[in-house]
Amino acid sequence: MRSMAAVDSSSSSLIKSRKASDAKLDYSHNGCPFSSFHIMATGQIFSRNTQALFYNYKQLPIQRMLDFDFLCGRETPSVAGIINTGSEGFQKLFFGQEEIAIPVHSMIEAACAAHPTADVFINFASFRSAAASSMSALMQPTIRVVAIIAEGVPESDTKQLIAFARTNNKVLIGPATVGGIQAGAFKIGDTAGTIDNIIQCKLYRPGSVGFVSKSGGMSNELYNTIARVTDGIYEGIAIGGDVFPGSTLFDHVLRFNNIPQVKMMVVLGELGGSNEYSLVEALKEGKIHKPVIAWVSGTCARLFKSEVQFGHAGAKSGGELESAQAKNQALKEVGAVVPTSYEAFETAIKETFEKLVEEGKIAPVSDVKPPQIPEDLKSAIKSGKVRAPTHIISTISDDRGEEPCYAGVPMSTIIQHGYGVGDVISLLWFKRSLPRYCTQFIEICIMLCADHGPCVSGAHNTIVTARAGKDLVSSLVSGLLTIGPRFGGAIDDAARYFKDACDKGLTPYEFVEGMKKKGIRVPGIGHRIKSRDNRDKRVQLLQQYAHTHFPSVKYMEYAVQVETYTLSKANNLVLNVDGAIGSLFLDLLAGSGMFNKQEIDEIIEIGYLNGLFVLARSIGLIGHTFDQKRLKQPLYRHPWEDVLYTK
Repeated sequence: MRSMAAVDSSSSSLIKSRKASDAKLDYSHNGCPFSSFHIMATGQIFSRNTQALFYNYKQLPIQRMLDFDFLCGRETPSVAGIINTGSEGFQKLFFGQEEIAIPVHSMIEAACAAHPTADVFINFASFRSAAASSMSALMQPTIRVVAIIAEGVPESDTKQLIAFARTNNKVLIGPATVGGIQAGAFKIGDTAGTIDNIIQCKLYRPGSVGFVSKSGGMSNELYNTIARVTDGIYEGIAIGGDVFPGSTLFDHVLRFNNIPQVKMMVVLGELGGSNEYSLVEALKEGKIHKPVIAWVSGTCARLFKSEVQFGHAGAKSGGELESAQAKNQALKEVGAVVPTSYEAFETAIKETFEKLVEEGKIAPVSDVKPPQIPEDLKSAIKSGKVRAPTHIISTISDDRGEEPCYAGVPMSTIIQHGYGVGDVISLLWFKRSLPRYCTQFIEICIMLCADHGPCVSGAHNTIVTARAGKDLVSSLVSGLLTIGPRFGGAIDDAARYFKDACDKGLTPYEFVEGMKKKGIRVPGIGHRIKSRDNRDKRVQLLQQYAHTHFPSVKYMEYAVQVETYTLSKANNLVLNVDGAIGSLFLDLLAGSGMFNKQEIDEIIEIGYLNGLFVLARSIGLIGHTFDQKRLKQPLYRHPWEDVLYTK
């Protein structure tokens, strides 16, 4: 992981205050007064060292910023930290091919304290919370620039933000902005779109043109246009299309005028409001000494019989002076290069640039080849460019579609057809739909094995753990951990040994005596309580069901023959429930005709039958946990009378 190194915040030092006497300018046109403006910054506000705090985590805009950083050859990522209310930790993203961890903070104040050199606040909050979070950011001494992306921020809130920003000599971009970019240095969020568009517009290295627009969408268009006919953008800003933008066209043109690398300015305004007239006044007073190529869009509004509201909140003419024609004429009269139409805008930019080159005022910036941005694995796979190995294989379920599927059967089908737990087990364990008599047998086994009282080892462990105040999962697991060769595991062994003996044609005598010689007790035979005269009701129920529904009970009959022989040795060597389930599952697998010999052997070897016991007994263990907690039983201590203390 790459660490977030401290960076020089020299860009913020370029934001300078002006005296109160310079704060008010009487902008007017034809005797009609317009709003006064305070100049928030007199020079460059971004640099290659600029870092930002990103409010309200959005993966794509942040990754695009980091990709732009890498494209420009920055050594330090431009995103120092992320602010996501209620979250803390790190967010993994890419800086070139290297994966980095960007800190995540839950509070604006904490983020600013942790990253004092980050002086740009990029606000991706919704319009409901954008004003409050932006004000919090403006109040932080380390923050110098705030960009508000949200549209629909209430105008009263925006006015308060503007007033605070201007009083405290801070730069506010937006609301309703895509942001801004300093070519080859820093960009805000989604400014300039995709990496392909940024490369096509040559924004990975600085040019000679300063550009400012109300529209973010048109900014992308103009970046492309300017790149075709000049050496490209040095800095571009979209102030946003609201009626009251945080910073104006004039603010940024005046900044560009003071940046030596900017040799000419391109301005794209629109009908509505008085924003452009501040620029007119500045040109008239000689405050701007670099060429300005300007166009105010919306000239088509006069073709409509009634007043027209265009896309932006501020794009609505409130009278003749706010029309696009009036603004274009006013700009032209004070020396701006104004084309006859938007179609001629490109030509006007080109001719101005070429003239400055001829006069020696611009030495065109030579192009450089940017580094290759690594493609994300997901997009590369989707486009068929790479083959990536998977890490997990799953053949039983799929949750990628509209609904989960069990072994290819949609969840809705399972519910609509009235499938039971046994059907679900057959799909997830055996990857096929077994006949109803098979799935019902599975359900019977689960019911019969769900619990066997509080005294068996698993239940005892669960009860003791629950009484120790542990949670459900801990209590359940403590009981499950006792399942093994002596508790529950006999089902697997019974099936394994009965199958082997029956398939080999061993007589019960040969089987039992052969096991005795090996020192192995016959699994599934014997019980501490049950005997010849006190049969296990569970075994009888299973045998009755099998005789009624199974097409064949070969293995169960063999197990009964073994029981007959073992009972001749001792009264309690009866076929127990483990032996009954083990032998009958062999009959289920073989008699259903849905499994071949290899599959049956694999099922027994893997331990499917033990899984059935684990599933069933979990029901009882959970019940014992709830029972103890409901009864509010205290910590269990085993009575010392029940312990033999000896040396």
